[in-house]
Amino acid sequence: MTSSQRAHRLNGVHYFSHGWSLISLPGIRRFVVLPLLVNIILMGGAFWWLFAKLGEWIPAMMSKIPAWLSWLDYLLWPIAVLSVLLVFSYLFSTLANIIAAPFSGLLAEQLEAKLTGKTLPDSGIWGIMKDLPRIMKREWQKLAYYLPRAIVILVLFFIPGIGQTVAPLLWFLFSAWMLSIQYCDYPFDNHKVGFIDMRRSLGRHKVDNLQFGALVSLFTMVPVLNLIILPVAVCGATAMWVDRYRTLHVVGDEDITISRRP
Repeated sequence: MTSSQRAHRLNGVHYFSHGWSLISLPGIRRFVVLPLLVNIILMGGAFWWLFAKLGEWIPAMMSKIPAWLSWLDYLLWPIAVLSVLLVFSYLFSTLANIIAAPFSGLLAEQLEAKLTGKTLPDSGIWGIMKDLPRIMKREWQKLAYYLPRAIVILVLFFIPGIGQTVAPLLWFLFSAWMLSIQYCDYPFDNHKVGFIDMRRSLGRHKVDNLQFGALVSLFTMVPVLNLIILPVAVCGATAMWVDRYRTLHVVGDEDITISRRP
């Protein structure tokens, strides 16, 4: 079995778990520090504030449930709590990712060099600073893709019945897909692969990428673990890029765009 065949037998669960070991590789640890600090400051403060407000928000949400569904209170209450955690954790992890994007790109770049033995032409902190306008433009592309879809699902949360049952599931699946896009995008963007081409590549292995994103989403909701999930996810996504996507977009030291076959 070739290395490419072995890579395609590995799923999103493998790459997520692999990310935990990759953050401690010699020579990589120092590039983990900055995205880690951004996540600790933002997510730590955000979740402290959230848990102080849950006592007000959940009763307000439950008051919207029609009387004929009141007998489901015992079931809908935990779903309402989960809904708030899902929405909140994704929104603040997205904000943390935008702020930490240059540092996450640098981490992905250095880890790829470690795994492949090949360094990008504009590697290092100065290369990242030079590409900062392009990096932030890429973050806005992801935001433009995310917002219309997120708004539709968020509207569902305010529909009685649907908002407490179907909407949380749809939000979880959508968040898993978006988190996979978010973290896989760092190595793709380092090679200047277009956003649409990147989504097309990920869509060819959607189940594996949903597995990866779902685990990131779940760990983002867990106190303490959510503080270190950002560099872990970047490392896991970079390993996936090296094993599965790099050969589709890179020939030698030259970047290419994959063919647009269906």
